[in-house]
Amino acid sequence: MKVLIYGMNFAPEPTGVGKYTGELAAWLAGRGHEVQVIAAPPYYPAWRVEPPYGGWRYRTRLWQHVRVTRVPIWVPARPGSVKRLLHLASFALNSLPVLALRALERPDVIIAVAPAIFCAPAAWAAARLCGARAWLHIQDYEVDAAFELGMLRGGRLRRAVLRLESWLLRRFDRVSGISHRMLDLARRKNVEAGRLVLLPNWTDVGAMAAPASPDAYRRELGIPPEAVVALYSGNMGAKQGLEMLADVAWQLRGRAGLWFVFCGDGPQRRMLELRCAGLSNVRFLPLQPARRLGELLRTADVHLLPQRAGAADLVLPSKLGGMLASGRPVVCGAAAGTELAAIVAGRGTVVPPEDAPAMARALAELADAPLLRAALGAAAQEYARRHLDKEAVLARAEQDLHDCVARR
Repeated sequence: MKVLIYGMNFAPEPTGVGKYTGELAAWLAGRGHEVQVIAAPPYYPAWRVEPPYGGWRYRTRLWQHVRVTRVPIWVPARPGSVKRLLHLASFALNSLPVLALRALERPDVIIAVAPAIFCAPAAWAAARLCGARAWLHIQDYEVDAAFELGMLRGGRLRRAVLRLESWLLRRFDRVSGISHRMLDLARRKNVEAGRLVLLPNWTDVGAMAAPASPDAYRRELGIPPEAVVALYSGNMGAKQGLEMLADVAWQLRGRAGLWFVFCGDGPQRRMLELRCAGLSNVRFLPLQPARRLGELLRTADVHLLPQRAGAADLVLPSKLGGMLASGRPVVCGAAAGTELAAIVAGRGTVVPPEDAPAMARALAELADAPLLRAALGAAAQEYARRHLDKEAVLARAEQDLHDCVARR
């Protein structure tokens, strides 16, 4: 099977959306499929293109038997609403020549990965012109989220954009999403149920759960081995509501033996550092290499997962799978009735979104209850093993791809 994956985020040592695109491509190539990728150079979550990818050049190289073409892209140092749109448009336009060339090689299926939805029209058109099946994989509903979080405004604009999005989604042969609620939203956007596929963000449960001492990170950060560590690890962007973490740390600053570790990068990191200035029990880490991810996640006694109100069923955090697989409970901000709340319930504590006092109380209760932490962590790990294991999820994805291509 010849597979062309078309999306902005793809990295050799990937994080976030790029992690799943990279692992899917490598896994399919390892199974003997011919896989090509069109992507931007790595720039996320730091919002800067690092060497050797700098410069306004197209680059193609072989990575784990996958032919990867990097397309030049404009990356704003401080992404705002207009700058972000121009950033997305630069990839969509600059990738068109490469997409046309790859379509001439007649792939069996073209998979567009959203975000960014900007890429979807060209992916669908290329698939129709070359006779391939068109597959859209939605990591988050960026249009809905942009309006819910106030990045875009205006009722008339929203109705027009969402009608256009609905029309576009209905054109694809397959639409996959990472959660059941995201598929429900696709149905409400009038996508036929027979075209929908669940493709959750997987995790390497064995690697995350492997027994290892968490003391290495504690020694590096000067944290006592007996301390209770609350960890946030992931992108530090606008969707996460990270100001809550600083508020929680300040509210619990007087508790002996409780430490906070905030790991990651992104446009909101500097804000978080400034708001935590003066807190002696807070440590910051840059984005860590993938080989140390399991060790980092097992350093935690409790994982923190803030979320902005209104975003929980539009954006299911990719970091959640690793948190659960590490065997540690999660304190999560999510509205009752959302899928995020349902997943965390019984495997951690759910508090209202953007409610720092509630998150602080939940964390304090878990800090004082080691047996409860162990029970919730075991339940979390079992959920990850049953529903998010990498090999099982990707095997189902391969079968879904075969079924899609067979109906061409």
